[in-house]
Amino acid sequence: MRTPSSVAAPKAAEPAPPPATTPDEARRREHHAAQERKGQVHWTDSLSWAGERARQILLLLVLAAVLVYGLLKVTLVVIPVLLALILAAATTPLVRWLRHRGWRETPATTGTFLALIAVFAGVVAGVVLTIRSEWSTLAERASRRFDELAAVLQDGPLPVDEASLENLGTAARDFATSSAAGGRATDSLFVATELLTGFILMAVVLFFLLKDGHRIWAFCLIPFRGRQRAKMRLAGMAGIDVLGGYVRGTAIVALVDAVLIGAALFVLQVPLAAPLAVVVFVGAFIPLIGATAAGVLAAVVALVANGPVVALIVAAVVVLVNQLEGNLLQPVVMGKTLSVHPLVILLALTAGTVLAGIIGAILSVPLTAVAWAIAKIWIGDRFGARASAAGADG
Repeated sequence: MRTPSSVAAPKAAEPAPPPATTPDEARRREHHAAQERKGQVHWTDSLSWAGERARQILLLLVLAAVLVYGLLKVTLVVIPVLLALILAAATTPLVRWLRHRGWRETPATTGTFLALIAVFAGVVAGVVLTIRSEWSTLAERASRRFDELAAVLQDGPLPVDEASLENLGTAARDFATSSAAGGRATDSLFVATELLTGFILMAVVLFFLLKDGHRIWAFCLIPFRGRQRAKMRLAGMAGIDVLGGYVRGTAIVALVDAVLIGAALFVLQVPLAAPLAVVVFVGAFIPLIGATAAGVLAAVVALVANGPVVALIVAAVVVLVNQLEGNLLQPVVMGKTLSVHPLVILLALTAGTVLAGIIGAILSVPLTAVAWAIAKIWIGDRFGARASAAGADG
């Protein structure tokens, strides 16, 4: 007969294992426990977490506003440095290719730098000489075209004040035939000095970025250690790859657009064909609206100088080239370099134009693409951990 003491006591139920948590939740709980030990936590619900995040976001917005305000005060330094960085990212593969072909570092850098300066100087000189030689022809044709338009309006069914037309025509002729119309910007000593200073600064920064870019980046990585240093190095490589790929791809597309539209303007004998081709090239660096705006300008010049038939032909050529660019050149040349939603591009264009005009519109999109590439690398492990946790829960 068993005694009560000999009967085995039932085993106590084992505690249930704690629920699985993601790495972000574990870090947040550890941080919260550390703050509790220090007596720094007064709220323990989700409201306190939301309030803390709101405070951090407001602080970041204030810092960003102060940074943008400060940069806008030194645009003479910021814009040349950004342009030099973009050109360096686009031409670094050429320097590497020359070095692999046996060139030393200094000759490879100097050769690439001098080639860029020569191309830029040649384009500027060609545009200036063309404008000076063909501006008078364009002004004469514009004056004659306005007289024809005024005659059509006076003979038309709509009542038009002849005195108003005469005053408008006189003002247009004075502007077109004045010596200041073709060189108003270059006649300003202040503007010329700013342009020259910015160009010299850009050239100097570009040379040192081509020559010592890797050393400069290594110096910027000194404050970081371990995992943060590795992520910074990877983010920098991704940013340079995206920036260089975007600039090189866009330059190829812009060159094709400029050659095709410029050739059409030359065949149709439209004045200022070369400067308009340069405008088309620059406009291609402004997504969504740049190519269209440049084409409209070319059609307007053709309308004023050569009449409506030539203008319609130019407009048709512009539409055809834009279709070729969007359906063939962009997918083949650019690929997935610019993996940014069109809405983000539109917002970046608007912000860049408001802050820095045309230069801001040109720089805003590549800088946005670089920022997105860096952000994906910097926070990619967190997204990956959350995705893994979500897949495990499902």
